[in-house]
Amino acid sequence: MSPGRSATQKEQQAMKVVVTGGTGFIGANVVRLLLKRGDEVTCLVRSSSPGLCLEGLPVTLNNTKLTDAEGLRRVLHGADEVYHLAGVFDPSPQGADLMAEVHVKATAALGEAALAAGVPRLVVCSSSITVGFGDRENPGDEDTPIHELDAVYGKTGPLRAYHDTKAEAEALAVHLAGRGLGAVIVNPDYIIGPWDIKPTSGALIVTMAKGWLPVYPRGGKCFQSAEDCALGHLLAAKHGKAGRRYLLGAHNLSYREFMGVVAEVLGVRPPILPMPRRAGELLGLVGAVGSRYDAHRFAGLDRYVLRAMAQPRYRSGRRAEEELGVPVSPIRDAVEAAVGWFRGQGMIP
Repeated sequence: MSPGRSATQKEQQAMKVVVTGGTGFIGANVVRLLLKRGDEVTCLVRSSSPGLCLEGLPVTLNNTKLTDAEGLRRVLHGADEVYHLAGVFDPSPQGADLMAEVHVKATAALGEAALAAGVPRLVVCSSSITVGFGDRENPGDEDTPIHELDAVYGKTGPLRAYHDTKAEAEALAVHLAGRGLGAVIVNPDYIIGPWDIKPTSGALIVTMAKGWLPVYPRGGKCFQSAEDCALGHLLAAKHGKAGRRYLLGAHNLSYREFMGVVAEVLGVRPPILPMPRRAGELLGLVGAVGSRYDAHRFAGLDRYVLRAMAQPRYRSGRRAEEELGVPVSPIRDAVEAAVGWFRGQGMIP
């Protein structure tokens, strides 16, 4: 809290909030909730253009680099909350360095700047990739380790680099909390909703809208609406314990179940057959060869990505529900919101 400002005054007045990653999927949803709350929002962006996600919003755009320690201290001066939502998954040969810069170096720089500026709260958006998983009866939670990490995400490669840099960012947040910063970690799982501009998790919806998919992956994930996920970030800032992490996910569904909901909303035929295991292996080989020529185009055919989709990787969001008060909205509502947004953007028929 800013010096001389009481808790009551803070609640009555607009808070000053700084956000990284506001031009991305989760960031766009978080920024809108902050504005709805009446906050004064500054978004750290790489370009002077707001992009689609921030266009027309009453936010301040700032081009300070996320590793510019002195510049960050100036931007964070007087801030009440900082949300580090910037993230990147880059499968290119240079991707590991970029992921380290955005996830690790930026977290360190923001944390030091927040400590120097006396910012009460830093919310670090990590990923469920650092959280162990289980089956429906025994889903993983924030304390579940990932067994056989090399087998799950590989010894090297983009998915392993993504995991490792996110895990290192979390370790930094815990260290910063130990030094007195109110740093909290959130771990979004499979998030569905509007403003998924790339798209990321909504890619499956876009694909299904463009033609019938007869097969479904054999695995499953923990799904959550983008609205609840965004609210989870704000609630983590308000109620979260420093140094603690909170899994943001609500519905453990198989891909068959989730794709069934998507098919109903889109008005298309649902998939009817599980993907043959042999097909997954062959696609992995195609991805291994193709990625040598176009890493981004063949990222979805990474063998560890395909393996993840073939396994039930369920997790529990109970801690966020009980300690933060994160709601559990129907996943169909999230799918409907995503479909409506994709159609509005002309991304699907």
